[in-house]
Amino acid sequence: MSWAAFVVDEREWSRHGEDMTDFILEPSPDEFAAWVDAAVQRLRPFLQRLPTAPHLDAEDGLAVARSLRQPFSTSGSSMPEALDVVLQAAQPGFHTAGPGYLAYIPGGGLLHAAVADLVANSLNRYVGIWAAAPGLVQLEQNVVDWFGDVVGYDRAGDVVPGGFLTSGGSLANFSGVFTARRALLSSSAELAGARLYTSQQAHHSVAKAAVLAGFDAEQVRAIDVDDAFCIDVAALRRAVDADIAEGLRPLVVIGQGGSTNTGAVDDLNALADVCAEHQMWFHVDAAYGGFFMLTSRGRARLRGLSRADSVTLDPHKGLFLPYGTGALVVKDRQKLKAAHDMSGAYLTALQSDDACVDYSQMSPELSRDFRGLRVWLPLAVVGTEAFAAQLDEKLDLAAQAADTLASWDEVEVVATPQLSVLAFRLRGQGDDVNRAWLDAVNAKGRVMLSGTYVEVRAERTFVLRLAVLSFRTHTTHVQHALEDLRQTLCDVVNQR
Repeated sequence: MSWAAFVVDEREWSRHGEDMTDFILEPSPDEFAAWVDAAVQRLRPFLQRLPTAPHLDAEDGLAVARSLRQPFSTSGSSMPEALDVVLQAAQPGFHTAGPGYLAYIPGGGLLHAAVADLVANSLNRYVGIWAAAPGLVQLEQNVVDWFGDVVGYDRAGDVVPGGFLTSGGSLANFSGVFTARRALLSSSAELAGARLYTSQQAHHSVAKAAVLAGFDAEQVRAIDVDDAFCIDVAALRRAVDADIAEGLRPLVVIGQGGSTNTGAVDDLNALADVCAEHQMWFHVDAAYGGFFMLTSRGRARLRGLSRADSVTLDPHKGLFLPYGTGALVVKDRQKLKAAHDMSGAYLTALQSDDACVDYSQMSPELSRDFRGLRVWLPLAVVGTEAFAAQLDEKLDLAAQAADTLASWDEVEVVATPQLSVLAFRLRGQGDDVNRAWLDAVNAKGRVMLSGTYVEVRAERTFVLRLAVLSFRTHTTHVQHALEDLRQTLCDVVNQR
């Protein structure tokens, strides 16, 4: 059969195209633009209400969820109808994008990143292998290189920093611990004798990362903390020496570059010294605090971060980006690649050029979205100084809030802000009263705080937390929190 038999007549193709104009999986550019406009029109009132909208709306959550339990229609609906369902579904819960969200660790959700995701998802280019999208991979590599600069990594001869973007700090911690295992243990037979050390204040993802990397939970030593909730370096040294005496292998120390509970920053230089003495891997979980390195106060507080072998960062925290944007950066890119490098016959030729990166070869993911654009575009549009200025403001706001609370006779500031998180409680009151105080503040709706448990003078106690890390949070919003705390304090104490 000749090739001509396979050629479709131009007139036949034209008629085929006309027949397929209603093909619903392929909207026209005009239809797509109308969809985007419909989404923007529905988001506009949401954004306009953000400054004054309640930050906690959980009363109707179950009813809304139940109303949404329905199968998909076989014929579908219109885009505006579907978008209305999404906005309805988004109503109950924590309103994390607002300026009064001071709970947990806020994530900002810059709208620049929303535009980036629209563009990235529309382009739908594969960036796991350099050859598939050289220019786009380079944009993401620019982001990772800048993150290395933020941490303070320098190129030292053949040792080149590197890293990759993840969905968040949990996966970054996993890859950091996994890379340590692969770099320091020559076989799985050595695994059982290895020990990892971290603070009692470490995020739960640290122990989880160790388990996912093949260790048992019991191999992770939780070291006591001092009065500032930083790891007790002397206690760490004693634990390391005791394990060596038992014939065990101290392998990894995971330091805190801003803990979730209290915002504590460990003495990173001291931890680096311990690791250097015992040929251990030094990983720092700086998911919350790492980007404060953009400020002079943050660099002073996080001194020693550049000595870490690997660092977890969360741009969806310190750079105010949408949830699902994390990063791991390492001092030596070759160690990261050696830990993750595997290939398949179906993959295109990979890179040997040091200037080019195949992210599939240095991370757990092969299929991945172009998440680098949601970081690159905001940085390209507004510049890095704008982020540094915002972070400086958050340090100021947290310090001012702590000073005000410390001036109230009824309140004890349990954890003064080392960065932008503080913890406090009512003096002489039990956990139930402090929980009631938190509930009363959140019920007002102007702000949302969170609570946690910490040890104070050897007693486990419930404390309130205030975390300032949204680009929308300014003096007015912290003042609202203090006003509501003051008013509800009187109400709660008087009711008891």
